[in-house]
This record gives sequence, C-alpha cells and structure tokens, in this order.
Amino acid sequence: MIRIEDLQLAVALAKSASLSAAARSLNVTPSALSMRLRKLEATLGLALATRTARRLSLTPEGERFASEGAILLRQLEALPESFQREDSRLTGTLRVVAPFGYGRHRIAPIMARFGKLHPGLCLQLDLREAPWSDRQDADVVVHIGTVRDSSWVARPLARNERWLCASPAYLRLRGTPGTPRDLLAHNCICIRENDEDMTLWSFRRVSADSNERAATRESLRIEPAYLTNDGSTARYWAEQDMGLVLRSEWDVADSLAQGTLVRVLEQWRFDNAPVMLLVPTRKGRSARVQALLRFFEDVLGSG
Repeated sequence: MIRIEDLQLAVALAKSASLSAAARSLNVTPSALSMRLRKLEATLGLALATRTARRLSLTPEGERFASEGAILLRQLEALPESFQREDSRLTGTLRVVAPFGYGRHRIAPIMARFGKLHPGLCLQLDLREAPWSDRQDADVVVHIGTVRDSSWVARPLARNERWLCASPAYLRLRGTPGTPRDLLAHNCICIRENDEDMTLWSFRRVSADSNERAATRESLRIEPAYLTNDGSTARYWAEQDMGLVLRSEWDVADSLAQGTLVRVLEQWRFDNAPVMLLVPTRKGRSARVQALLRFFEDVLGSG
C-alpha cells in the first residue's frame, strides 16, 4: 500500500540533487531515506532512482511517480477546505512559480497585497529562469509567452506587447530604423528565454485604418551583436547605447518614461508575449488557488 510518506519521499527526491539533500528536506537521515526508497521500490516493483556517491537522478518511472504524487499531495492538502464554509478564512500554503524579472516587478507586489488580505495563508514565490519546465511543485505558474503543453489549464491575463527600443544616444549615432529590414544594419540585443527562436523576429505593419489581424505577417532573421539570457541585462545594455532591444512593454515602460530608452518602429507590431496563469487541473482546485487566480486576474487583467 502506498502511504503519504511515500509520496512525500518521491517529491523530495524529484526536487533534490542528492540523497542527502532529500533527507535534509524530510528531516531524516540518509540511511533511513535510502531504506524507505528501497522499500518503496520493492512495493512498486520498479526502480525509481539511480544514485551514486554524489548524485541522484530519477528514472522515467520515478519522474512519473513523483509528478503524480505531487498532484495527490496537493489534493490531500486542499481536502479540509472542501468542508469549510465559503466565507471562512483561507489557510494552508500557496506555491507560485514565476520568471525572475516579471516575478520581482509584478508578481511579488501582488502577492504581498493578497497576503495582507489573507493572513492565514503561507505564500511561497519561487523565481526561476524557466518556470514552466519545473512546474510539478507549484500550485500556480506564471508564464510569459506561448504555452505548448496542454496538460495544464492556461488562463490568459494580459496581451503584453513587445516593443523595439534603443537609447537616444544610440539612435543619434546610428540613425533611427524606418523599417524592420533596416535592423540588419544595426546592433541588436537578443535574449534567450523559454526555448524560443530568439533571432527570428516576426512583425506586422499596422496603421490607424487597418485591421491588425489582417496585416501580413513577416519575419526577419537577426544577427545578434549582444546576447544574454537575462532580460534586465538586455535592457541595461540598450540603455548604455549598445543597440536595439525587443522587450516586453512592462519591462521598458519605466525606461521610456525616464527617457533612457525610446520606442522605434511603432507602426509595426512585433509578436507579443502574453502573460499566462497556469494551473494543473480544474478538478479539485482549492479555494485558496481559486481566490489567488481571481485576484491575479483582477489586478493584472485591468493593468
């Protein structure tokens, strides 16, 4: 029979790089954890993990067991709420995973406001470079860009256009591009994120009397002069007169207001990067997750 402790063991192993680290997270000794793992593997008749003196890794069967175990643990944690009145205070733990920049700039302040409204909750915000790839321990994932995995439920929050920007000094020195094709003669700053094709910039020409959806979509292959995996670094480089950067509107809004960056090619619309809220499943969703989703939608959807 599978016990709750077995599910907790598998989830801890999935999050840890070694048996010792998993043991520390469960507050047991490595030898006790190793014994529990062998017993669980014998019960299942499967090898869940391979381990060496320095490293632990899950087998495909172990990854599946940990992933489904995490879902079951969340459902068990939410079970008491299903018997509470709707107007009772929210309790328990909410785990949110978000990208570094957007998480700091937008999600952290929103969660602070939400926490003040619901002091009985324990809120956890985990900022990661690629939150969607490490989502099994989250109640909610904030993702920017296209969602290619349909196993989670996606709720769109904001369109989040991408704007092409450069510093005034760079534009004085190199000239202001008049069409996207002019970018081939400019220094372009590119960002590696979400496994996207970072050097293929797609755009549509839009005028005041035209339909954006009907506008012809074109693409341009950029040769990056500078490359980084951090959006804040890319924006900083642009502010330092190093080139043009294609960045989310939320990230450059302050720079535009302060005059350190200027938006160019405004008559073209580059592919947007929508802000999405992702949750594992509609079934068994706890009251605290539902409340957080509504709060996110009210704040971000209106902003």
